[in-house]
Amino acid sequence: MANLFLLALAALLPFLALLLLYGASRWRVDGAALRTQLRAVHSAPTPQHYDPQELDALPAPVQRYFRAALTPGQPLVAGAALAHSGSFNMSETAERWKPFTSQQQVVTRRPGFVWEARIAMAPGVPVRVYDAYVAGAGVLHATLFGVMPLVNMVGTAELARGELMRFLAEAAWYPTALLPSQGMHWEAVDAQSARATLMDGDTVVSLLFRFDDDGLIDSVRADTRGRTVDGAVVPTPWEGRWWDYTVRDGMRVPMQGEVAWLLPQGPLPYWRGRIENLAYEFT
Repeated sequence: MANLFLLALAALLPFLALLLLYGASRWRVDGAALRTQLRAVHSAPTPQHYDPQELDALPAPVQRYFRAALTPGQPLVAGAALAHSGSFNMSETAERWKPFTSQQQVVTRRPGFVWEARIAMAPGVPVRVYDAYVAGAGVLHATLFGVMPLVNMVGTAELARGELMRFLAEAAWYPTALLPSQGMHWEAVDAQSARATLMDGDTVVSLLFRFDDDGLIDSVRADTRGRTVDGAVVPTPWEGRWWDYTVRDGMRVPMQGEVAWLLPQGPLPYWRGRIENLAYEFT
């Protein structure tokens, strides 16, 4: 019996190898198409440099943040290329962490991104994920081996809202996108926090930003964000936290973070990661 199992396994190995190669190739083609769409709607931000005078009407904690994160004359970020590593929680209700690596392309005007991740479910068993906001539309596509569909969501208003919310939450990595000259509206909340609102076409999102004692972004929170549970989208409070700040191209940005759903029984984290590489495109 053992010999028969080994023979069957040996016969399957070439098929599995071909499946992995085909899946990776097909995934690269799909990713290239998304990135082409992202660049097609990209335009250079204006003005080209940060002027502290545009802070005068902002809430005090937001002014402190920009003075801590930017220096006068800082070129505005037009785009960013990021590489991450970390772990992803594959369970909707518990904790089932799997390692991931990812690449992400971001453009700030028109706001958008393409995140491409590879999650190792087991040795040689990858789940490949695209999470994107391109030309005002959200995309969430996940497959096993790059060919077997697990999730395929595109074009809904709720998905677009969730993806634009992600762009806003992650703007700590490209902080000039948070300036009022880039379309961001800030409202005072208290001495340590403020609410940011971003509009892109018909999609409008708001997040509560909380700042630490150094003036930098400590966390971002949404009252509701769409969470997929058993194929249905459930509005759920959501939070992202940032830390390990360092200076990159004149800007103070976080190198590590965690995001979680805020459930009645307590937070359910689902993404923990760090920046492995970060390169900017400036105006």
